[in-house]
Amino acid sequence: MLIENQHPDNKSIMVSVLGAPNVGKSSLINYLLGMDLSIVSSRPQTTRNRFNCVFTVDRVEIILVDTPGLHRSSLELNRRINEQAKEGADGTDLNLLLIDLTKDVLAQIVEFQSLVDKELGPTWLIFTKSDRISDLDKLPLDDVLEKAKDVIPSIERYFAISVKNGDNIHELTGALCDHAEPGPHLYPGGEVSNRNQRFFVTEYIREQAFELLQDELPYELAVVIEEYRDIRPKTAEDKPMAHISATILVNRPSQRAIVVGSKGSMIKQIGTNARKKIEKMAGHPVHLNLHVKVSPKWFKNNYVLEEIGLPRAKDSTRVWRKS
Repeated sequence: MLIENQHPDNKSIMVSVLGAPNVGKSSLINYLLGMDLSIVSSRPQTTRNRFNCVFTVDRVEIILVDTPGLHRSSLELNRRINEQAKEGADGTDLNLLLIDLTKDVLAQIVEFQSLVDKELGPTWLIFTKSDRISDLDKLPLDDVLEKAKDVIPSIERYFAISVKNGDNIHELTGALCDHAEPGPHLYPGGEVSNRNQRFFVTEYIREQAFELLQDELPYELAVVIEEYRDIRPKTAEDKPMAHISATILVNRPSQRAIVVGSKGSMIKQIGTNARKKIEKMAGHPVHLNLHVKVSPKWFKNNYVLEEIGLPRAKDSTRVWRKS
């Protein structure tokens, strides 16, 4: 039954975007959305939380579930990240399994199935980074598809795409629209995600920290919001504004010195870059105040992990709680 006031020809489809770290999941989602919603960096496991991203084509609402890269690790933080990835395939109409064409294709499929360790619903293989392959037509992708079905029987078809030059992404979008079923739009108000602005503020700050620090800082960095306050304009001429205070958590004092930088130069640059993205998202000026705090082994602290949106996984170990 259609929701009241929705067009009777509306269609909707929910699609999980799955794959290993750095295979191009967030880049594909941003390309389809036409905006940089999901953060991207060269560091592995940049995405930690699954969330929905929404766009519409004519009467078709396409909901993409962005998921972290599934990988092998015994660390508690990564156990929880992997759980987010596995749960991303639950309850969706279709899975897009992204595979890097510059690496051993079949080995990636076998590794993914080993890690996800459950039966998947209807799945399409999305071969990424096709722009890096000089003789794409010579690759035996049809043969790979048949072998892949022996590993994941629910695989139906494949696309070889590139977000650099847009190859075959239009065809992929059209196929998603054709696969959608008649039904109401779940985000009829024009929302682009099921996450609020606070979530994306932490993501943009973390993205800029990774971008600017590169390999200077390990994976041991998290961001928590201390205050998010909207300031209403006092007069009709004034613009809305938001005051945001956030804390960057690091594991050791030496890491704090790296994030702060000489005379505060690094933390200032992180804040400047993040603020620009936040203001573009919010549509109004933002005052962003960043702090850096040493929180030893925060990645084993249950309170911190839950605060950044990572609940206990099925194989979680016992971790600390806030005293």
